[in-house]
Amino acid sequence: MKLYGFWRSGATYRVRIALALKGLAYDYAPINLLKGEQGSPDYLKASPQGLVPALITDEGPVLTQSLAIIAYLEEKAPMPSLLPGDPISRAKARAIAFAIACEAQPFQNSRTQKYLREDAHFDDAAMKRWLDFTVGRALRAVEIMVADAGGKFCVGDAPTIADICLVPQVYAALRFGVDLSALPRVNEIHERCNALDAFKKAHPDNQPDAPKG
Repeated sequence: MKLYGFWRSGATYRVRIALALKGLAYDYAPINLLKGEQGSPDYLKASPQGLVPALITDEGPVLTQSLAIIAYLEEKAPMPSLLPGDPISRAKARAIAFAIACEAQPFQNSRTQKYLREDAHFDDAAMKRWLDFTVGRALRAVEIMVADAGGKFCVGDAPTIADICLVPQVYAALRFGVDLSALPRVNEIHERCNALDAFKKAHPDNQPDAPKG
């Protein structure tokens, strides 16, 4: 398999965690979002939206959208599973993942940030209000959801798709200065996940295209 991605991309980060948790080998092809490489004709053939990640599968077809890629990996290599064992817990894990992927991450990605600053003329104060209203609000809801689900991780006592989405989102929120001090469960789970080898391996700072020094 070959993964196209960007070291700091939250969506790529999710897929890296899933691959690491499952112990799946892959080649990595960096796409520099800051240089606009996602808009090149060759890359648009693989990812028509011009987004990362994209995964060239062993079977040949290219998959896009991180949650679709993770679902493919779950079917390709069912163990260890990225979903809890019972239907209710699986639904809760998916709900947390979707809350993050749909209600938080899109509002802070590089394309949105570029539009808000260059076209909507957001200054730093306006951007901070925007991030608190979108990302902060979503994570405050996730705090309640993970407390309801219980366990050492988001849902239960093993990492699931919920944790795979949570960790990159917390990384990005902290980078943008979103206040997470009132989210003790989110912070606790984030710290617990980052102590695991798979999450360490997938961390942005440990990617070949991450800035050195």
